[in-house]
Amino acid sequence: MARTLEWRVRLELAEDDGTTRARATVETETGTLTGHGTARRNPDDPDVPEIGDELAASRAMSDLARQLLRTAYRDIGKVGAGLPEAERYEDAGGYGWSAVSG
Repeated sequence: MARTLEWRVRLELAEDDGTTRARATVETETGTLTGHGTARRNPDDPDVPEIGDELAASRAMSDLARQLLRTAYRDIGKVGAGLPEAERYEDAGGYGWSAVSG
């Protein structure tokens, strides 16, 4: 079965008084997931907004990625191919799907 999908991730950033907040949202055919990330500048560090953007954005996307992985594991379990509970939410690339793309 061949199929092609496109999922767009929307990344929103807001900075206020040394704190950058990011929200990463993806809509799939079954729902919407939103990841959040924050970066706070140490008052002694130079003000370089791009660094806060990068940190907050990467943390939001990492949160989103973990949610997608948990969703996939739940869906796999629903079709009867689940791992034991202790291994279910590990980011180890279980279920025969490699965690490394090649």
